[in-house]
Amino acid sequence: MTEDSDIPPSALRDYMAKFEGEDYVQGWASMWDNKAEGETLPWDRGSHSPALEDFLVQKKGFIGSPVIEGRRRKALVPGCGTGYDVLLLASFGYDAYGLDYSDAAVETANKEAAKNKDNYAVRDPAVGRGNVIFVQGDFFKDDWLAKLELAPQSFDLIYDYTFFCALEPRLRPQWAMRHQQLLDSPPKGNLICLEWPTTKNPKWGGPPYASPSFAYMEHLSHPGEEIPYDSNGNVKFDPLRETSPLGLERVVHWQPERTYKAGKDENTGEILDRVSLWRRRA
Repeated sequence: MTEDSDIPPSALRDYMAKFEGEDYVQGWASMWDNKAEGETLPWDRGSHSPALEDFLVQKKGFIGSPVIEGRRRKALVPGCGTGYDVLLLASFGYDAYGLDYSDAAVETANKEAAKNKDNYAVRDPAVGRGNVIFVQGDFFKDDWLAKLELAPQSFDLIYDYTFFCALEPRLRPQWAMRHQQLLDSPPKGNLICLEWPTTKNPKWGGPPYASPSFAYMEHLSHPGEEIPYDSNGNVKFDPLRETSPLGLERVVHWQPERTYKAGKDENTGEILDRVSLWRRRA
């Protein structure tokens, strides 16, 4: 998946190819369940996203304060894994929820939080630190919401990184619709996507699957709809296509100054990642 991982990309693709249809998410969970002590899983970057950190600082005017009218806003990281980004969001003042399908991942995230939560310095003493909550569940179902005693549209911020690219493209319509269902009404509800890998040849398959910016655009502006792909795996992007009434609107599209090594051109060091901010339409 990346040059930083212990498992080469071909091994990851071969492993996940064993899990088809509804069993696909079981493949990801089984990697957690079978992880050896001290092993690094392919998608684990070892730290929070520097691009997300910079976005929260530099684009604060678009997303607002983590506390509004005395209420601490809620942030969600689906497919949170070890949970570094959850700890980061809590340090900014959000009540931060990490969701993962794997019980082993949730256990790992809770251990990481117990060990390192205080290493994430509070960004604004007037705002303080938010709560950190990890929960096991299927992103596409409501069982985990029931555990948390939350309704849909409860989240003011959702952060998506190695989730869109990890899903088989057939699941992308559901992915987009689910974000539409979970986000609070505009302008409070913000979806932040760290788009990666933006330049991968779709013929190579996945995971991670090629995730150019226009793939996010097509799916998020038409949640739940089947988006056509050509025989090579390229999204058929139509800039003149009318947006769905349920579609999310892209508010910001930004090239970060910092990102993970995997998001850079290995020869030139050019940053290939992009960060996009989306909202439900009013």
